[in-house]
Amino acid sequence: MAVDLDAAALVGLLAKVADIGFVLDRDGGIAELASNGGELAAHIGESWLGRSLLDTVEGDSRQRLADTLAAVWAHPGEPERIDLAHILEDGAPLPVEYRFVTLPDGGGVIAAGRDMRPVASLRQQLLNAQQALEQDYWRLRQVETRYRQLFDMIADAILVVDAGSGRVLEANPAASELLGGGNRVVGKPFPLGLSERSQRDITGLLAEAQATGRALLSGVTRAVDDAPLSAVVSYLRQGSETRFLVRFAREGGELAGGDEQALPPSLQQAPDAVLLTDTEGRVLAANRTFLDLAQVVGEDRLTGLSADRWLGRSGVDLSVLLSNLNERGTVKLFSTVLRGEAGVNTDVEISACTLGDGPRGRLAFYIRDVSRRVSDGQASGDSLPSSIEQITRRVGRMPLKELVRESTDIIEAMCIRAALELTQDNRASAAELLGLSRQSLYAKLRRYDISGVESDAVSP
Repeated sequence: MAVDLDAAALVGLLAKVADIGFVLDRDGGIAELASNGGELAAHIGESWLGRSLLDTVEGDSRQRLADTLAAVWAHPGEPERIDLAHILEDGAPLPVEYRFVTLPDGGGVIAAGRDMRPVASLRQQLLNAQQALEQDYWRLRQVETRYRQLFDMIADAILVVDAGSGRVLEANPAASELLGGGNRVVGKPFPLGLSERSQRDITGLLAEAQATGRALLSGVTRAVDDAPLSAVVSYLRQGSETRFLVRFAREGGELAGGDEQALPPSLQQAPDAVLLTDTEGRVLAANRTFLDLAQVVGEDRLTGLSADRWLGRSGVDLSVLLSNLNERGTVKLFSTVLRGEAGVNTDVEISACTLGDGPRGRLAFYIRDVSRRVSDGQASGDSLPSSIEQITRRVGRMPLKELVRESTDIIEAMCIRAALELTQDNRASAAELLGLSRQSLYAKLRRYDISGVESDAVSP
């Protein structure tokens, strides 16, 4: 049995399954309107009745809408799809997907619309994610390019070996020249290019690095000419993959730690810390005392790193030292702090000089622990400094806020002592002179540990 529905009832029914529904007359005017009561109702309401649907869109949407309405009238009963962006009163676009079809009696056109803002938001999020991925990709490519250039520029032989298969994954040109005689070594089993005995030694070195994280071996020889080499192996885990980072250098080079960089035995056992650096402050060698103060396990953990990682309240101190050494050649009794890896700071004095006994410039730093030195008039423990001079000695070791607070306390204590002297130790008169109550004065006397407080406090 057929059921006849008028236009208003039909568009109301469509609004239940769509977000919005219109009935348009032959001129495109809105004769009936219904929405599902969602957010669209706040933008499209009774004020749209009687308006032409063409007036709610701008730009090329007007022509596309006109063409779609013409096609609907030309082919009754056949639906037409179109995406429109209505322009709201505040100027914001409102994207809606429509289906147009003529009424059964041919007296108008039904438009059923679906709010596309959630879809547009998802598309925008997808576009933002794609752009972020693109930027990350290009940043990764730039980092990879820099890494590859540095990798190829290093004079020592560097190899990346897969710990599972034992094959070389990456090698710089120096590795191909040193171990492969100019031939490619990538993809070949490691070790290679070494004498039979050295290959066994390197295999044991890999096992040691896997157990301890890092291992060093000297006296390795090449197969072709028995040239002595030194090798350093580091074990690296990346997710589920494991790698060996292998570095070879000819004996006497930087890796081997030749005579130019080694400290003599007398300095190795010295009670004061001794540090040897290049002219830019990179560590070449250090004695056992420095390792103890810096809380570093072994000398290999600091070789090649900048000394300002441990020396100075900040990077400024090392810059000052290097500048003075460059100008004068020596520095004496430079007070600063040595920062340990575990967070322990030690007050030190540094004397330094330039060394001219090697082919490259070197600097020697002699570092003395003065944290337990007590000078005349120096505050000990947690007590306040007794003078402004002692405050200035703490610059760089304490935040400015604490230095200002201590300076204020010193001045306050000095004023209280002066008032007591002027009043011949009369607390009541001293409090009146300072503009304080007696209770406030007693509290400050206790705070600054000025003697005679308790007996006076209980006196009538």
